[in-house]
Amino acid sequence: MKTSTLTWVFSMILLVCCKTEKKESQEDSSATETAVKEVVKKDTSEIKIRPIQHATAVLEWNGYSIYIDPTGGAEAFQGCNAPDLILITDIHGDHYNLETLQALNTSKSKIIVPQAVADKMPQTFAAQIDVLNNGESKERLGILIEAIPMYNLREEALKFHEKGRGNGYVLNMGGQRLYFSGDTEDIPEMRNLKDIDKAFVCMNLPYTMTVERAADAVLEFKPKKVYPYHYRGKPDFSDVQKFKALVQKGENEQDIEVVQLDWYPSQTK
Repeated sequence: MKTSTLTWVFSMILLVCCKTEKKESQEDSSATETAVKEVVKKDTSEIKIRPIQHATAVLEWNGYSIYIDPTGGAEAFQGCNAPDLILITDIHGDHYNLETLQALNTSKSKIIVPQAVADKMPQTFAAQIDVLNNGESKERLGILIEAIPMYNLREEALKFHEKGRGNGYVLNMGGQRLYFSGDTEDIPEMRNLKDIDKAFVCMNLPYTMTVERAADAVLEFKPKKVYPYHYRGKPDFSDVQKFKALVQKGENEQDIEVVQLDWYPSQTK
């Protein structure tokens, strides 16, 4: 009888201990999951933006250097780290410049391009090239890159940028979505963009679009910040101050911040 009682007592103690351990384990697991979610939610790694010229920029993030449409020779990138990732939007010389690519240290670089650009690149770059065409996406260095169409709508400009040839890009990095328009007009694919934190939007005639059309598109897709770039036209620069005024007085403005960077440091605007 005593043995039976002792066995029952020990069994109850073991049962209580197991339940306690299970509860603590569940609490620990829940705490871990919460911590992971907090890390993801607070993924706000700083993204440094360095304008180089016209359509060329360098982004610094998470120890990586991302070059957008590198042109201007190696001297244009003095003080910049060698590129880990290069994105090229189109075949035109202000976006794809072979001499600059050959002058830069691209030994560790992945190069994202549309097929039209890949067709023009020499075989020496073949192992580094990732072809990405309109509507496709690819992850590199923890950055999800989305290829967005870029093309002209005006009849007189259709010869400049045909649909399907070049890419705009959305970069998902540092908890943000950055959009580089490339050479485009206010196409439906731009107007339909969602949740853009920083938008780099072109505006120059006769090749892309007017400041009015650029502002109208921005007011529709509502980025948190918009950076006018690629605004040197023929013969004049586009009026970026007018663009800013149009965005800030728009009915759908909703606190869109217009950020003016110096894309033409050696020229009078």
